[in-house]
Amino acid sequence: MPEMIVLDYPFRSDVEALFNAVRDLPSPVWFDSGKPRSLQGRLDIISAAPARILETHSNTTLISDSEGNSQTSSACPFALCQETMDDFALTGDKLTELPFVGGLAGFFGYGLGSASVSEPSQGPADIPDMRQCYYLWALVINQQISQAHLVFHPACPRSLRRDIQARLVSPAALPEDNFSLTSNFQASTTRSEYEADVARVKDYIAAGDCYQVNYAQHFSAEFQGEPWSAYLHLRKALPSPFSSFLSWDDKALLSLSPERFIKTSGHQVEAKPIKGTITRGISVEEDQEQAIALMNSSKDRAENLMIVDLLRNDLGKSCEAGSIRVPKLFNLESFANVHHLVSTITGRIREGVSALDLLAGCFPGGSITGAPKKRAMEIIAELEKVPRSIYCGSIGYISANGRMDTNIAIRTLLAEKNKLHCWGGGAIVSDSQADSEYLESLAKVSLLMDTLTKL
Repeated sequence: MPEMIVLDYPFRSDVEALFNAVRDLPSPVWFDSGKPRSLQGRLDIISAAPARILETHSNTTLISDSEGNSQTSSACPFALCQETMDDFALTGDKLTELPFVGGLAGFFGYGLGSASVSEPSQGPADIPDMRQCYYLWALVINQQISQAHLVFHPACPRSLRRDIQARLVSPAALPEDNFSLTSNFQASTTRSEYEADVARVKDYIAAGDCYQVNYAQHFSAEFQGEPWSAYLHLRKALPSPFSSFLSWDDKALLSLSPERFIKTSGHQVEAKPIKGTITRGISVEEDQEQAIALMNSSKDRAENLMIVDLLRNDLGKSCEAGSIRVPKLFNLESFANVHHLVSTITGRIREGVSALDLLAGCFPGGSITGAPKKRAMEIIAELEKVPRSIYCGSIGYISANGRMDTNIAIRTLLAEKNKLHCWGGGAIVSDSQADSEYLESLAKVSLLMDTLTKL
């Protein structure tokens, strides 16, 4: 059986230019390390022109290929993703050398995990619950060791191979800025409505329905120009290790996520939930005080621990008994706008369980639902004014070698036609104060909105 073609590629730090060289091809995707500004980022992965596209709307998935052939299926979207992985499966030693050697890449929207929950109908139009593409090539750049590889699946057409190699030899200059907002960002929830909703969540908690609910508010604005131009500004303002840019038709996702959902490498599994947030200080001294206050906050530590327990349970559905560990609990990670408490959970996946099985068993991530998950999601659907769409879903890849890495789609904007959507949220627990929760939800996305407003 033919093996992957793995070529050494001269390392370049100007990854924006490399992605720009292929972004006019169908369904381009860039998993962005946030380098050079992000301290935590490591990998950049670029691809485009997929061989197959899976788009789920409600209970139907449209499966189409590069030739324009299509069919529909009502089967489970995760199962259809696995079928696609199996259709393009290869074997060979080179498959294990890189984190991504072609495979599925795209997003799983929050709504994919809430099929049994009735969501509000107002909101982003015509956005799939899932959009996954199977790519037959990838440029993989390891920023830590200044190394890059260009990978081609043996099924990749020679014409596409030649085109990609030619484009990447001397990428064209980035286009001039052409993005601007044509309206200010508007919240879909008033402050008084937000405070009433927080009170309602606390009533549910007091009644014993749940322990924690991650409640979010939605913002939207109109724009002109290219979302790609906006993304270049956003990645400078908020460099994040699990960022990504995806576009198709007249839509794009601009994700500046700091949070990993689930990563697999061989049988090893890692999740890194974020729960616990405080704004950065203006001076060095104030910033240190803010960080110390967060690390010592019993409320934030309790929120984090609830989600760690939830994720340990979710991972336990697919991992070997006794393999789940928490090597880091309440670890401080700092970003341009906020400090976070981040915990790390690891495990060992059972024989016969795929990365997609694991993902399906944990989806959507507990850090952005609450605990217990199902009841929290029902309360979210009752109170939030706009469906979450991609927000709090997951963006990432499942490689042909079985490896997977996915983010939690927070600090993420959705562009459709001439409208931008974004969301900001936070965990509500029994001792939450509506004022501080409202300000925290704004702090998480205000840098994104302010950056675009100033363009």
